[in-house]
Amino acid sequence: MPIATELHSALQTLIALLAILNPIGAIPIFIALTGDEDAQQQIATAKLTSRAVAVVLLTSAFLGEYMLKFFGISIAAFQVAGGMVLMMLAFNMLQAKSSRYRHTPEEAAEGMQKDAVAVVPLAIPLLAGPGTMITVIIAHHKNASWLASGLLIVDILLIAGVAYAALRLAEPLSRRLGVTGINISTRIFGLVLAAIAVTFIANGLAALFPGLVHIGTS
Repeated sequence: MPIATELHSALQTLIALLAILNPIGAIPIFIALTGDEDAQQQIATAKLTSRAVAVVLLTSAFLGEYMLKFFGISIAAFQVAGGMVLMMLAFNMLQAKSSRYRHTPEEAAEGMQKDAVAVVPLAIPLLAGPGTMITVIIAHHKNASWLASGLLIVDILLIAGVAYAALRLAEPLSRRLGVTGINISTRIFGLVLAAIAVTFIANGLAALFPGLVHIGTS
């Protein structure tokens, strides 16, 4: 695959991960879960969360497909199912709602009872949830060349960095954006995510039912 094509694919993956991650939308939850921590503790929590996000996504990207093969699940079927999950996330984001696919009230309550909330529920499943895992698994499957794998690692590290920056600046961003600003950002990310979900579903259906492609072009 030409280098330009791989770079374009990596950029698409980065945009998809950014839309799913919705770092701005995670700010209110981070503030609620770390409200009793001082500034240094919040920074430490943000660092640990971003590291956990990177580890989870890297593991998913490079081991996820093997797990699918173990259970006899094709990538095409996974694309359709994953696209449906992403569409549900997108619908909730378009309404500026917190989706139970990202985290449940029970997980949030459990996090409030712990001294450290960085890994659960902040990293898993709030930021590195089903949507981001699906995206990196499919991205790795599309092109497993050395360059593409390296670019995927860069994408994941960039996303972890974005997560850290958003959580690190949670208080000032929350004051500056307010509820309205956060909701607008969430809706924009939701619209992008809906388009990505449609692409996943369409590609999966085309692979599962090649006849549909011929019917559509005849």
